[in-house]
Amino acid sequence: MISNFIGQHSIKPNAMRLRSISLSILMASIFLLTGCQSNVKTAHEEKQIKRAKIHYQIGLDALHKNQLPKAFEELMRSEKIDPKQPDVLDALAYAWRLRGNLKKSELYYKRAIRAGARSATYNNYGSLLLEMKRFSDAKIQLKKALEDPRYRNQFIAYINLGDALLGLEKFDDAIETYRKATVFNPKQLLSRLKEAQAYVASDRLNYARALYETMFREDKKNRAIIAGLLEVLTLQKDHATALAQLKIFIAESVSGLDRAWAADELAKLNRR
Repeated sequence: MISNFIGQHSIKPNAMRLRSISLSILMASIFLLTGCQSNVKTAHEEKQIKRAKIHYQIGLDALHKNQLPKAFEELMRSEKIDPKQPDVLDALAYAWRLRGNLKKSELYYKRAIRAGARSATYNNYGSLLLEMKRFSDAKIQLKKALEDPRYRNQFIAYINLGDALLGLEKFDDAIETYRKATVFNPKQLLSRLKEAQAYVASDRLNYARALYETMFREDKKNRAIIAGLLEVLTLQKDHATALAQLKIFIAESVSGLDRAWAADELAKLNRR
């Protein structure tokens, strides 16, 4: 059957070659056209990506300068161009948090995580959950933030995790976690202040006093340290030491606001 069909519709060799060449040219043209369309599409996508990044950077700069309306405007433009940018979604979550809309902030953090966000977003989301007093949920997110050993701000995540554990009244775990934060960044003071507060919360006033006194010897101008120390000394009803330490702070302080605060505290102590 096949051989009969060929015999009835035979084609001369030259004609066959011409048809073959024409077909090749046609196929090449199709491939070239497809390639051009692909290149145009790629160029357009790259342009869109650049536009999204520019709007993100402008929005982020506005956010750092507390220009919230401008930040929202630029970040939302970036999101509209590409709705699955983890960094943009994270920034919008923070912007909504600054605006006081914690539910919307949480929604954007969840979207950022689904879009492939990294440790910083888990840490930020955990911090939001702490503000919402959802300590168990915060603990989960903060542990995820610490899964990546390359995360550069691990000490912040450890401080936040310590806060979550403190909120859950797991005092020993909180203290251990604050100490880890100090190991990761010994230059910052916050984790040591938090550790002292954990001692107070767990009614270990002597530990808290020892730590506050150590920090005060290192820095006699720090208001947070003397405030914590005064709290402990007041709880221990050691007014004489509280007065003496406060006078040292007043003599050392160079801040007018701190000196005004200290004067008020001194007046309170003298009335007791």
